[in-house]
Amino acid sequence: MGVLQMKVPSPGESISEVEIAAWLVNEGDYVQKDQAIAEVDSDKATLELPAEDSGIIEFKAEEGDVVKVGQVVCTIDTSAEKPKDIPEVKKVEHSEPEPDNSEKAATQTKQTYATGVPSPAAAKLMKENEIKSNQIIGSGKDGRITKSDVLNALSSDSILVEAEGRKTSREKMSMLRRKIAQRLVAVKNETAMLTTFNEVDMKPIMDLRKKYKEAFADKYGVGLGFMSFFTKAVTESLKLFPAVNAQIDGKEMILHEYADIGIAVSSPKGLMVPVIRNAEAMALHEIEADVKRLAVKARDGKITPDEMTGGTFTITNGGVFGSMLSTPIINPPQSAILGMHNIIERPVAINGKVEIRPIMFVALSYDHRVIDGKESVGFLVNVKELLENPDNMLFESKDPSSVFPNL
Repeated sequence: MGVLQMKVPSPGESISEVEIAAWLVNEGDYVQKDQAIAEVDSDKATLELPAEDSGIIEFKAEEGDVVKVGQVVCTIDTSAEKPKDIPEVKKVEHSEPEPDNSEKAATQTKQTYATGVPSPAAAKLMKENEIKSNQIIGSGKDGRITKSDVLNALSSDSILVEAEGRKTSREKMSMLRRKIAQRLVAVKNETAMLTTFNEVDMKPIMDLRKKYKEAFADKYGVGLGFMSFFTKAVTESLKLFPAVNAQIDGKEMILHEYADIGIAVSSPKGLMVPVIRNAEAMALHEIEADVKRLAVKARDGKITPDEMTGGTFTITNGGVFGSMLSTPIINPPQSAILGMHNIIERPVAINGKVEIRPIMFVALSYDHRVIDGKESVGFLVNVKELLENPDNMLFESKDPSSVFPNL
């Protein structure tokens, strides 16, 4: 028993410092073991810092401070007695998204009790400057107001001009957002990026899902969504066009015999790309289960840096936001990225007749230093053909009655 010094743990390989994004408790509070006491930002992810023991907490770092991995950020007096009115810490159970919309669920910002509530340091600063919570938009987890939000508002005079109807505000960019910005600029400056487009008739997949979705869910316990079909089509096409799955390393080109597919999702803290390992060896239901698992972790801020590194190819779905067409930016050091978009009913020519079909535009951005036009176009055409003939991906050349015998 005594005073426990809590040090910043390493969030992942190559990360040497983090930023204290928000304290989730007040200084002097009695905290319990495993209770989340702070959020820390690295350049790859936002993680919660759990209390290592129970006791009275004392801060050694302020919100917004950049601290080294291994640095003491707070102490816990473990000899303090637990107040009688403090309930036991309960594990928070997160609801899961609907299987068919797991990637969309990961993009939704949660509205919780923390929305619009200032952190302890922010509350103190707001009281000193007579600022109300409704005058500041929180940038912390679930909309929590951080000390940086208050300082930015004060420095930009946004509160003073509110009555004039021309309110402005400044928000400090998190380490994650700053890293994303640097990487995006680097891609534009350091790669020969081009984009090729095509369109996919989604009717075959939609008909197949409608016919087998209940049997699929009953057998495998997961929904049959679009993302598994796209992932499978990509991994099969990468086998035919390995350069699309390659990357440049100095004067050499690294070719991968496996496909680690990144699924880009938007989270409250910014864009994240969790990776499905060895997707080329997975069946559709295995891909669906992994997509669902990673989407929930990204949505709840539980994703780890290791789960977002090492991808060889990325898929991004702007369609969940209503995007018709875009040119996705390559996720370095990868050489290509596939962009999905929304599905719109369009008139198309089928066997000499005009029919209305659900069409999705797809886009492949690629690094022309690694991938030639013939390979990029061939890859995207093969993805299109697989998606428009999805039976083999679902049944893997087996008799449908042997896969779903109850139908």
